[in-house]
Amino acid sequence: MKLLNNFVGWVDDRFPLLDTWKEHLSEYYAPKNFNFWYFFGSLSLLVLVIQIVSGIFLTMSYKPDALLAFASVEYIMRDVQWGWLLRYVHSTGASMFFVVVYLHMFRGMIYGSYRKPRELLWIIGVVIYLALMAEAFMGYLLPWGQMSFWGAQVIVNLFSSVPFIGNDLSVLIRGDYVISDATLNRFFALHVAAIPLVLAGIVFVHIVALHKVGSNNPDGIEIKKNKGADGHPLDGIPFHPYYTVKDIVAVVVFLIIFCAIVFFSPDMGGYFLEANNFIPANPMQTPAHISPVWYFTPYYAILRAVPPMFGSQFPGVIAMGIGAIAVVFLPWLDRGKVKSVRYRGPIYKLFLASFVISFVGLGYLGMMPVTPTYTLMSRVLSVVYFAFFILMPWYTKIDKCKPEPDRVTFK
Repeated sequence: MKLLNNFVGWVDDRFPLLDTWKEHLSEYYAPKNFNFWYFFGSLSLLVLVIQIVSGIFLTMSYKPDALLAFASVEYIMRDVQWGWLLRYVHSTGASMFFVVVYLHMFRGMIYGSYRKPRELLWIIGVVIYLALMAEAFMGYLLPWGQMSFWGAQVIVNLFSSVPFIGNDLSVLIRGDYVISDATLNRFFALHVAAIPLVLAGIVFVHIVALHKVGSNNPDGIEIKKNKGADGHPLDGIPFHPYYTVKDIVAVVVFLIIFCAIVFFSPDMGGYFLEANNFIPANPMQTPAHISPVWYFTPYYAILRAVPPMFGSQFPGVIAMGIGAIAVVFLPWLDRGKVKSVRYRGPIYKLFLASFVISFVGLGYLGMMPVTPTYTLMSRVLSVVYFAFFILMPWYTKIDKCKPEPDRVTFK
């Protein structure tokens, strides 16, 4: 033990090891009343680690070559020892990443985690979300199956609708005039090196920003306003060991669900891995129905809901882009007197429920073939989706809220 203490002391003289431990874990005070909604931030970090580790091992056998990519994935599945497990862990991890991130963002919306003083923290979180979408899109092409190829073809072609620079922009993204070997190599480099480095850096900044302003809580009360004689928040407890132990319970439950999917239903009925992606990419044969993976489909439905203008799909592209980044403006759109949904009035709760229904509904419609009925439903739900943001300054201002308590409560 003395040897260990001496070693830790030697390191601490040269690197702020103990100070970092105290500031971000043992002496970081978090609100006492965290509930299960606060699991998803830690789970997001867990899935990021799972994706990085499984991705590193997959790159050892993957060939970023248009002639060899699909065969190399089959080689990983059939001949590499535990290769099938690595592939399914990575593909399941991609979808589970979005599951926990969507729930994490929703928790921020219901408890007002984007309100002052956490505006910058929220913006950094949205940047992480956008980087994650870029990372998932780049990785989606790599299996070089039919849905990967044609899904990437459709999405990249959307950039050609941008006025004046569209054609040059789409060529720049592809690295060629069509989805080809150059595109595959470009996406591979971005997926395994560039975007993960950016993502890891932004996640680090996100955690530092969180610990600077402190965690929000289900009551929306700033615990730093009530401190004891020792300088610690009266309504706070050290993150370690209280919340590290609590997070371990969440990790165990999450891993049970994660492993159940990996071992018993890795394709999740075609939602995680589409049947068409087990067919090699064929530029000469278009699948009957092309749709992105489920976590992109709400925005894809918005894209299809907007009618073309002068033969261009650019208005739909703009609507899709705005739909993806609209959450970044919440700190300035919300004029409510309280943060948490616990003390919000019925109008906000109604709009929030309609937003959730529209998002889920658009996600479903984005996976369906284009029909007049589905298009009409997509347009209605798109209006509801954007109404949540556009009308927010009005309905949050007139909503009758309950008074917030002075101290945190336990419900």
